Amino acid sequence: MTARFRRLTALLSVCLLAAPVLADGPDLSELTNYRAWSPMLSSSGQPSAEQLEAVRDAGFERVVFLALTDSHGSIEGEDAIVKGLGMEFVHIPVIWETPGADDFALFAALMSGAPEKKTLVHCQVNFRASTFSFLYRVLHMDVPLGDAKDDLNTVWVPNETWKRLIFEVLEANGVSPDCDTCLWE
Repeated sequence: MTARFRRLTALLSVCLLAAPVLADGPDLSELTNYRAWSPMLSSSGQPSAEQLEAVRDAGFERVVFLALTDSHGSIEGEDAIVKGLGMEFVHIPVIWETPGADDFALFAALMSGAPEKKTLVHCQVNFRASTFSFLYRVLHMDVPLGDAKDDLNTVWVPNETWKRLIFEVLEANGVSPDCDTCLWE
């Protein structure tokens, strides 16, 4: 066996061993601020129609849209696109300047009603979606507050409006927003 043949055989072996890793599924890192919070819950900014196909191909069963349909960057007919791809589509229109505890309560009821559905929650840039995911993870998935807040900080540090919402929802559920690593400013 020649040295060249051995190198080609070794290279082919590496490629074949790497194939399952490369074939794990679509790369969702192209979604704005994409975060996989758990095997069943992810959030991101607004996906394109093509990216929604990748979401479906990654095994998602439900898409929850938390912005207004006329928000900058939203795609016309997203509901029809998502339904056409065989996924459930839920729209909870959360107004950026005035998010309410009732908006989160609706989201939490939806998620708790079918927690086994792999869900992508999105808005424009993943600020609304990451905040609702943070609250849901703390209140319904038993993720420690500090861990969930550290994760939220990878997307953004909520402004005063959204901080008020977080504190209101946590307080209503008997959870203090205070922890050793929870920087809110």
